[in-house]
Amino acid sequence: MRQVVQSIKSGESRVQVLPDPLAPPGGVLVANAASLISAGTERYVVELTRKSLLGKARARPDHVRRVLQKLRQEGLASTFTQVRAKLDEAMPLGYSSAGIVLECGAGVQDLKPGDRVAAAAPHAELVAVSRMLCARVPDEVGLEQACYASVGAIALQGVRLARVELGSRVLVIGLGLVGQLTVSLLRAQGCHVFGADLDSGRLELGRAMGARHVSMKATPAEVFDFAGPGGVDAVLITAATDSNGPIELAAEVARRKGRIVLVGVAGLNVPRQPFFEKELELTVSSSLGPGRYDPAYAERGRDYPLGEVRWTAQRNMQAFLEAVATGAVHPELLTTHRFPIQEAPAAYDLITQRSEPLVGVLLEYPAPPQRPRRRLDLRAPSHPRGALRVSVIGAGNFARLVLLPALRKLSGVTLRGIASAGGLNAVHTGRGLGFEFAATDPEEILADEDTEAVFVLTRHDLHGSLALAALQAGKHVFVEKPLSLTPEDLAALDREVRERASGAPLLTVGFNRRFSPGARALRAHFAGLGPLSCSFRFMAGPLPAKAWPQDEEVGGGRLVGEACHAIDTCTFLQGSPPVRVHAEAVALQGSLETSHDRAFLTLVHANGGISSVSYQAGGDRAGPRERIEVFGGGRSGFLSDWSRLELWQEGQVVRTKSSAEKGHSSELERFVSACSGGAWPIPWEDLYGVTWASLAAVRSLRTGLAQNQRDDEEDGCAEGLPPRAS
Repeated sequence: MRQVVQSIKSGESRVQVLPDPLAPPGGVLVANAASLISAGTERYVVELTRKSLLGKARARPDHVRRVLQKLRQEGLASTFTQVRAKLDEAMPLGYSSAGIVLECGAGVQDLKPGDRVAAAAPHAELVAVSRMLCARVPDEVGLEQACYASVGAIALQGVRLARVELGSRVLVIGLGLVGQLTVSLLRAQGCHVFGADLDSGRLELGRAMGARHVSMKATPAEVFDFAGPGGVDAVLITAATDSNGPIELAAEVARRKGRIVLVGVAGLNVPRQPFFEKELELTVSSSLGPGRYDPAYAERGRDYPLGEVRWTAQRNMQAFLEAVATGAVHPELLTTHRFPIQEAPAAYDLITQRSEPLVGVLLEYPAPPQRPRRRLDLRAPSHPRGALRVSVIGAGNFARLVLLPALRKLSGVTLRGIASAGGLNAVHTGRGLGFEFAATDPEEILADEDTEAVFVLTRHDLHGSLALAALQAGKHVFVEKPLSLTPEDLAALDREVRERASGAPLLTVGFNRRFSPGARALRAHFAGLGPLSCSFRFMAGPLPAKAWPQDEEVGGGRLVGEACHAIDTCTFLQGSPPVRVHAEAVALQGSLETSHDRAFLTLVHANGGISSVSYQAGGDRAGPRERIEVFGGGRSGFLSDWSRLELWQEGQVVRTKSSAEKGHSSELERFVSACSGGAWPIPWEDLYGVTWASLAAVRSLRTGLAQNQRDDEEDGCAEGLPPRAS
């Protein structure tokens, strides 16, 4: 398929050929017939990417702060590599389209192949989109009209927040795409509308869309003549400007207790006096409506109850389409230009150069292919003698910026295939690193006969099932931490490994810290000294409660998804897996934030050693992150942020300082070497024990009780983790 993307580095708008996506669970696969370029929003994105590096930095100082923080924590070389890779990415454009459903994912029953839908989806021939971001197109509405639905929902959400009624007087500042639709929707509700814009051509279009009065200057006197001496009931600002003028005008002309809704972009230096005197309300509208930025709604398809949230993003889209079906709104009047998908770069040149008047710019698409093509060859296969042929499932930030560049540097490795859900990351990364093909379906990787080893680098919820499928396909497996989010997946992997015994393909997990120079030096310092006391303080930066790593179904929560690093490092230093876990977390009163990411874990290892893991997300992200302390046999050892090591023995100390090497390259070298017949980089007993301990820690937080692996093996899965296979 073809998709419109924007290069962050060069600022080039181009059409990229990608493998066809799959219908996601809770979503559908749609063949677009038309999509609408949101000239204001997309112009901003394109113009930002076309700035110089200094211009980008000035426009996004928040990104500059993140780079400086990373520089302090990880050093120049690592930061430079990651920033360069990030700038080299391409991003999809667009969010308003319409087309025909081709496939339905699991859990979708109210749509079927052949249905016509509007979608909040990018400019692409095929789009995979959540059911909650689709709306059925009425028979009376054409697909070119329907592709306005997402932008129309933005306008409608602004109108709803204004809480206007039949007969209300309303001022709309800015008559671009969203402003024109806002005018039309207000008129459909029986409001009297005053439209203001600096473009004279848009004023006449505003009249056609239903404005009773229009003006370029929109002086307060004009507005009061229109509304009466009391002023307008509401002001909707749909302009895109840095000026504070719109908010000042709105405050001056709004009636007492009137409402001002910012739908577009404007200066927000709010003039206190008129707001104070009139008790004005100011609201900033958020996109299509409730749910748009909630992952549970927008990604996993969980609707809000109708009785609790009447107008969600999807219901706003549906209401807009119904208004079009009745003839109350005519979005087709806004269409000024049409381009076939292959000429999309010319469309973006038009909106950035502003060489001629435009409002609605549409992209048109050909009929979809008969069969989806979910694999795209990038280069001719090459099979050097003795090289391990590696394929990858998942191409997120960590994979692209850290793990895969390190893997590429290893000798004896051939990069075979790479898969990602949307295909864009897979193709971009695949071309950049020299993979032979890119795909959107993991089955293309698992069924590939030339693939010998599979790297599972997806979000956490897929780790266990994909690792098991790859083992059953006879592939060696490297799965990024955690190994599993559920005891059921862990038990299935345990059975697979034990039943195959010595004939099983190799399985390892991305517990890189045990391969770092600092961790290895610590372990050597305490070699042969018996049970140890180990403390690992992990200071992670705070994450919002709605971030995917916090979601127990997708990310597992941060104890399972990240504190497992600390559990594994302690396991490595002790030379023994954990068999007993007790956890306590901060208790938050009256807060919606998670508290499981501020916890202490006490571990007892099979050899009698004890470890304490302090995982804390409540500190300053820029502060020291990780510190390990080990005691035993008359010796002490301290490792801070993987760069400062102290080894104490008989009153003497050896201090070393090095770069903050966390072991990524070493773990990959060990894995590649082991695939040729060496010992597993991490023993299965450790992999199982660490995963068990992270899952048991969460259960301990819920029950208030210590968790014992022996009890789980005896009790089965009635109240705990499944028994291990014999």
